[in-house]
Amino acid sequence: MPSLISVSKIDFPYKTSQQAVKGIAKNIFTSTFPDVCKMLPAFDNTEIQTRNMCKPLDYYLKLHTFEEQNREFIQLALEYSVKAIEECISLARISQDEITDIVFISTTGLATPSLDALIINKMKLNPRVNRMSVFGLGCGGGVSGFAKACTLAKANSSAVVLLVTVELCSLTFLLNDYSKSNFIGSSLFSDGVAACLIKGDSFNMNNNKQINFIASESKLYYDTLDIMGWDFTDNGFKVLFSPGIPTLIAGNVRNDVHSFLYKYDLELSDIKNFIFHPGGKKVLGAYEEALAAEGDFLQKSREVMREYGNMSSSTVIYVLERFLAHGYKEGYGLMMSMGPGFSSEMVLLKMN
Repeated sequence: MPSLISVSKIDFPYKTSQQAVKGIAKNIFTSTFPDVCKMLPAFDNTEIQTRNMCKPLDYYLKLHTFEEQNREFIQLALEYSVKAIEECISLARISQDEITDIVFISTTGLATPSLDALIINKMKLNPRVNRMSVFGLGCGGGVSGFAKACTLAKANSSAVVLLVTVELCSLTFLLNDYSKSNFIGSSLFSDGVAACLIKGDSFNMNNNKQINFIASESKLYYDTLDIMGWDFTDNGFKVLFSPGIPTLIAGNVRNDVHSFLYKYDLELSDIKNFIFHPGGKKVLGAYEEALAAEGDFLQKSREVMREYGNMSSSTVIYVLERFLAHGYKEGYGLMMSMGPGFSSEMVLLKMN
């Protein structure tokens, strides 16, 4: 079974308070929403306290073209990906030359050559590294990317697979978009960069504790394409998401999780660690309602949401990092996230 070697994450230097972002949003939207004061509680209702931001707040008060924002994305994505990878390699105590594969996940910026090629050049990784760059999975990308990395490590037992997730959501903010979706998005989304290293069976390491990959599953829900995504405009990425997301989650998650676990002779009570993407307060509430597991089983997801905001695909890797840093229970773990499509992604782990 493939196993996780190390995880790293980025805390940006411009991490800021939710109240500061709320004040900026009030200034921006007042001219369009006369009753903006009635909408501002949306910022408090998220229960987010601090937001991980890749730029200082005054950056978002200036109008930027899509070209300018995407150029910033490429520059910052490369800079912070390298930092996360270097930390991940250091934690793993391996040589960067031992990396055999790289999986790069993002949905908030565009680059061709893709960012994995830029990373290989910048770090002078092995030029024969196998590359996989995936765009468009949104919040589902972290779990899906983790599953893809583990599948590569399962196919090649000597593999060392590098997973990198980069989401600079704040760079997609459109100053002249006065839609309700943009307003709500400004209360939730932030920036995250994370990296994981996953090894195949025959790559020898002396680890006292192991997190092993067992299986993964994806599910696309028919006729839900308009629930979440981007509308690509001349000005950039316009966020689209429906208030019906929590209802969709609450109506499907329990059956999806139970049917997935049933394939491996497991029940929900066998899961000791819930590594869930915290899409927002209502999404977490929908998970809790649907699964009704014992105790505060989404505590670490809630902590990451409170301290960082919704970093799209990267968020669940920050949750995984928290389990490693602050301890986990021996037994099974379940990673889960939902994303555009609308779809769910699950990974089953054995955590010893």
